[in-house]
Amino acid sequence: MPQIDDETGLRLAFAVAKRALGHGNHPFGCVLAGPDGEVLLEAENALFPDRDMTAHAERLLATAASKKYEPKYLAECTMFTSAEPCAMCSGAVYWVGIGRVVYGLSEARLKTMTGDHDENPTLSLPCRTVFAAGQRKVEVIGPLLEDEAAEQHKGVWD
Repeated sequence: MPQIDDETGLRLAFAVAKRALGHGNHPFGCVLAGPDGEVLLEAENALFPDRDMTAHAERLLATAASKKYEPKYLAECTMFTSAEPCAMCSGAVYWVGIGRVVYGLSEARLKTMTGDHDENPTLSLPCRTVFAAGQRKVEVIGPLLEDEAAEQHKGVWD
């Protein structure tokens, strides 16, 4: 199977984010692709119905990945995510050993869209900063297709 390219992977994540919005959650989604490009897992934001503020798509995917795959394998995998992982999610990605992250919407731009919203009190801490504090390398690509990623958030945070 051919390697999945970054834009295709992101657009898959955008589709998951759109599905999350359709399920009454915020438009965040991600997919995990294996070294051969096969989509292994996907996760969408799941704040509601339980009001779990830690149920970010990336954290949920990292948890599922850690239960299913060994860190050595995850080091060869890519997480494609509709928005830059927050500090919590970056920590989860790091701890499970995912080797590469490609994101659409930057945390900085997301903050300009959400403002001081109770359901998304954005942390201004780039994922690169979190990963750089660790002992394991995590490759980061992004923001990529940022305008397309931002479109999903129009009107959501008003």
